[in-house]
Amino acid sequence: MKQILVPYDFSKVAEHALDFACQIADKSEGNILLLNVIEHPTADSFKTMGIQSDDPMEQLYIKKMYERVQEKLAEVVSNAKYADDKIATKIQLGNAFNTIIDQITEEHVDLLIVGTEGAEGLNEFFVGSNTEKIVRKAQCPVISVSEKVDLEPIEKIVFASDFINTDDFLIEKVKSLQAMMDAQLKIVKINTPASFTSTRHDLKQMKEFVEKYGIENCTSEIYNYKNEEDGIIYYAEDVEADMIALGTHQRRGVGHFLAGSIAEDVVNHATIPVWTAHIKD
Repeated sequence: MKQILVPYDFSKVAEHALDFACQIADKSEGNILLLNVIEHPTADSFKTMGIQSDDPMEQLYIKKMYERVQEKLAEVVSNAKYADDKIATKIQLGNAFNTIIDQITEEHVDLLIVGTEGAEGLNEFFVGSNTEKIVRKAQCPVISVSEKVDLEPIEKIVFASDFINTDDFLIEKVKSLQAMMDAQLKIVKINTPASFTSTRHDLKQMKEFVEKYGIENCTSEIYNYKNEEDGIIYYAEDVEADMIALGTHQRRGVGHFLAGSIAEDVVNHATIPVWTAHIKD
């Protein structure tokens, strides 16, 4: 987690994301890139710092907007609470979602931390639907936060799976997250009427999973609920978890547990931080 990207639109949830990113960067000795995306009706025809348009008023408008955002970002970074953090800033002109996804590759990002307003969010970029798309498409792990959160109280991380097609890359990332947080991993299988399996079967499956990956400091439980996404959230509430970790696919419509839509629904409705990373298709 050496390179941490934080999309920033000056909203309260973006500030929560930056504060959390600083705590993680302090622990991992990482750097933070604070990204603001200026959206414009004809943004596809522009390049950052190289605005091209036949309309001089349009050029002036973008130039003034860029300068204003630059000033506001400088104010954020100069805040005394960030004095010990390594924060760089970047302004891009274009579609916010596409730009964030592109910057992950361009800046070799290890972790994306994004704020989300949830399903009933304000008219800012980080409403639930946009965060869902980022979770689905990002090529690095993503932590979504909806409220102010501190790193040190994170002692329990819920990891939910169907334990059928486990992904080595994903599990290693989860173990790294657990190690960084020095937290207990609460491994859970959500048993639903639509995909019911016996307790005997599930406990055996989870025992084999824990042994295969050498997971320590963990518990394994079965939680019964009518659907997976609500079951994950309610289980996390019942065990007083501090974070949820999930695998997600980059496409919708896959025919088994924790397809993109389930992870995205959890991101959109959970009040605690949600960490997601891709399951290899």
